[in-house]
Amino acid sequence: MALVVGAGALLVTAVVVAVAPRVWLIANAHEEDPVVLPEFEALAQRTYAYDTNGEEIAVYELENSQPIDYADVPPQVVQAFLIVEDKEFFNHDGVNVRSLIRATLSNFASDAPQQGASTITMQVVKNDFLAGLERDGRYKLLQAHYARMLEKELTKEEILERYLNTVFFGNNAYGIQAAAETYFGKTAQELTFIESAFLAGLVRSPSGFDPINEPERSRARWLQILDRLETEEYLTEDDADTLAEDFALPSRVRTIPTRTNERTYFTEALRDYLLNRTTILGDTYQERYNLLFRGGLRIHTTLDQNLQRAAEEARNVLPDTQGRFDAAIVSLDSSSGAIRVMVGGRGFRPNEREVNMALSPRQTGSSIKFFILAAAIQAGAQAGDIIDGVRGCNLPNPGNPSEPFEIRGGAGGSVTTLEQQTWSSINCAFARLSQIVGLNRVVDTTYRMAESPYLYRGQPVDDRVPIEPFASYATGANEMSPLDMAAGIQSLANEGLHKQPYYIDRITDAGGEVIYRHFDAGTQVLDRGAALRTVDILKGVLTRGTARQQLREFGHPAFGKTGTQQDNTNAWFAGGTKQLSTAVWVGDPDAYTPMVNIPEFVAAGVGKVQGGRFPAAIWKAFMEPAHVFQPQREWDAPPSPQRPNARLFLPGNECVLQVVGFVPGGTVPPDPSATIAPVPPPAPGELPPPPAETLPPQTLPPVPIFDAVEVGTTIPPDILDPNAPLPTIANSGVIGPCR
Repeated sequence: MALVVGAGALLVTAVVVAVAPRVWLIANAHEEDPVVLPEFEALAQRTYAYDTNGEEIAVYELENSQPIDYADVPPQVVQAFLIVEDKEFFNHDGVNVRSLIRATLSNFASDAPQQGASTITMQVVKNDFLAGLERDGRYKLLQAHYARMLEKELTKEEILERYLNTVFFGNNAYGIQAAAETYFGKTAQELTFIESAFLAGLVRSPSGFDPINEPERSRARWLQILDRLETEEYLTEDDADTLAEDFALPSRVRTIPTRTNERTYFTEALRDYLLNRTTILGDTYQERYNLLFRGGLRIHTTLDQNLQRAAEEARNVLPDTQGRFDAAIVSLDSSSGAIRVMVGGRGFRPNEREVNMALSPRQTGSSIKFFILAAAIQAGAQAGDIIDGVRGCNLPNPGNPSEPFEIRGGAGGSVTTLEQQTWSSINCAFARLSQIVGLNRVVDTTYRMAESPYLYRGQPVDDRVPIEPFASYATGANEMSPLDMAAGIQSLANEGLHKQPYYIDRITDAGGEVIYRHFDAGTQVLDRGAALRTVDILKGVLTRGTARQQLREFGHPAFGKTGTQQDNTNAWFAGGTKQLSTAVWVGDPDAYTPMVNIPEFVAAGVGKVQGGRFPAAIWKAFMEPAHVFQPQREWDAPPSPQRPNARLFLPGNECVLQVVGFVPGGTVPPDPSATIAPVPPPAPGELPPPPAETLPPQTLPPVPIFDAVEVGTTIPPDILDPNAPLPTIANSGVIGPCR
């Protein structure tokens, strides 16, 4: 009795669907606007990223959707779907009443293959136009009405193409191309008739018939499909029995072997950059998100995978400490700023190693000194100028004038030349030099030399702690990332012309049109002569300074600076050639842990990790293979000095002492003027002539020569002109503490 009642109800439903257009018009007669078929949304397409050689390095997608033209779908795939889903597709007008009745009656028999009641056209309507609508009587009428309207607007082939590109197969696979990859690791063009029939069998209930998570139900569904193929005489009974036993259901999500879905530090940084640090893909986050994950873009990046592999191998110079300590490397093209290499650590691993140390700011130690040196040279300092580097120096502390800034540790220096203080990395000399130049001016130079989407003036505090003009700047208290340091090196390697680090050369849309092409004319942040002078000094760090143990024999013209933070918690080497500007960091990614007496490091002969050891060794291990096929490229010689070498001093902290002869009667000479003309030093090998007569010396009270600077302060903070002159006196002058 129940069967009869059910069948009768389905007959009524079938009749209603058959006359749906008329019923729809009557039911909506009160509406002023005629029913209009909605527009199809653009098909979601995965975005691909490529390296400099055109090799695929990343896929960005929300759902795995890979549209395919109907002409590219093999006949056996179409045939399999029509047999399983809608064998009368080419004979109906969008609604197949006979098929609806037949499928309904067949499904009442428990041992019969389950058959669908909707045509392929109706499924397209459901997927594209009716998502989210309540499944009531009006829904079914609208579905039938839209199906017939769609059949009048599109050809059968166009409807099939839409269906095969949008139908859901489970496991995030939308469309036949994605399903072929997900379940069989191949393209749709490579599918067999049997594989296509299996995929068609998933459509009715992708999660219920999921072969990976519901293998038993999926096997039962497969037997139903085989029965259908046998009934329709596409298989013999023996063939069906053989396939029932031998056909292996997919057991895992697969990918095409030639494609990569591996996430890396570079590809994750690229994604973050496109979504959060540029408007290349749109003004709003939602616009950028939709275009990146659904727009079918082709992103041609700056990554050189040959160099990347060399850098990853070089990172292994650091002994394995079971993840406690790590290294990060960034290498930029010196002439363009293109990011060629980004090693954020041992290897990106979701939920375990996701923090990219290549972009993570850390205290820099003495590696920051190349920014101070560049600012000083730009302001007129010379390699042969004299500066005091004696350890134990007390300097002004602009942030807290009542507590002077004192340097006790670090290498002890002397009163010697600026280039020698650089090679030996004397903290006291550079702390003094930073204040001679002016801390605000040094910070401004740092921002200009290292500017990038990750470091710039006016950056929100919640994005990045700003670089501050603290007295401790010279000892590395501010934090910089390997990318920041490499960007600063690039400004020097490119002779003062800074070009911001960038990831992307060009982007094309799904149709092949170029929608973005990188261009950066650059900013001259240092005079060319100042950059060449700075590079010339920093070359000595490799040949006679703190990096000489590792880099004295490096085979290409190069420059750089080591850095070791207090207690050996961070170690750096940042340096460059005409071709590449590279920064290396070594430390604990999770904390500021002293790298002292670490067993694995001690076994490698390193008791205390410093910039001249592992970081310099990693830099060399990368840069040597990176330059194997590169020509020797040298910078031009720096310009000749424009004045005699002089003594640099810090007004308000150091004062010019005037030594005068004894004057009978106690007459005191007048105060010295506010400026002192430099006196040329004697020629080499000559001695100054002795005084006419020897008199007891008398020293007047020290007098600051910079009237605008009060005792106990540094250069006025409003002096940001990079060319504003430095306080100097002739080497024959006398400097002493201000009292």
